[in-house]
Amino acid sequence: MIKVYTKTGDSGTTSLLGGKRLSKNDTRVEAYGTVDELNSLLGIILAKNPQADVNKKLTRVQKELFVLGSDLSTPLDVKITIPRITKSYITRLEKEIDRMEKSLPRLKNFILPGGSPIGAKLHLARSIARRAERSIVKLTEEEKINKQSLRSSTSSAGLKNAQVYINRLSDWLFVLARYVNKLESQEEKIWKGRKSG
Repeated sequence: MIKVYTKTGDSGTTSLLGGKRLSKNDTRVEAYGTVDELNSLLGIILAKNPQADVNKKLTRVQKELFVLGSDLSTPLDVKITIPRITKSYITRLEKEIDRMEKSLPRLKNFILPGGSPIGAKLHLARSIARRAERSIVKLTEEEKINKQSLRSSTSSAGLKNAQVYINRLSDWLFVLARYVNKLESQEEKIWKGRKSG
């Protein structure tokens, strides 16, 4: 039987795939740790039994987040073959965003996070995805991660797939929150900011 605790991290370090040890405060560890946090929140959302299509999409994204975490925790120079985030993951999110947006009212103002219990948690998931993105951006500034070239109409050429994926996923979660709130007949609360005059 494999024990949950290994005691190897008691000194404040953790091991990447390939064996390299880093401080648990390292940017790379922060990045994949935040992805793990996001994945756990999606598990909480799924426990609320969302509509079947939403359930299917979130379950798929949970699996994609495992790929993203694996990608982030495996330096490119390690000779281990692992699944990594590819352009196809990003393209699928974009297509789903476009489909969901067709059924939603056009945004003219900011909206307050909230709505149904599932919709509100999806807004929270979006904010955690943004935090993961900030960690990944910082990591890409410090060292190379998955740097497959992207060519698309959104001028993403040359950006790293992991970074683009988490950026698109945060957009996807925002639109999904709106979509779920519409399915559950929850009216969006508008924020118009300071009134002039």
